[in-house]
Amino acid sequence: MLSPATRDLAQFSDLELAQALLQRMAIAPNDWHRLKANRKARALEQASTALVYLLKDQPEEALARLQQAAGWLDRSISAPPCPTHGR
Repeated sequence: MLSPATRDLAQFSDLELAQALLQRMAIAPNDWHRLKANRKARALEQASTALVYLLKDQPEEALARLQQAAGWLDRSISAPPCPTHGR
């Protein structure tokens, strides 16, 4: 038997649910400087973006975002310096 919350979610497509997740995981402009090097936040943002691309049948874009998410997690990539600082 489905819970009421699960029944409510059933009205949305997989793509709509993934897009809602992406909106929740995206780093807001006001939080950018605070979270730009937060590996978990960056990986969540990239992985949720990958899911949206995969559901839109764009596997190459999905793979690129998954590779970025993995890079944040395995520490093979890091945040570039802010272009507006250090001038």
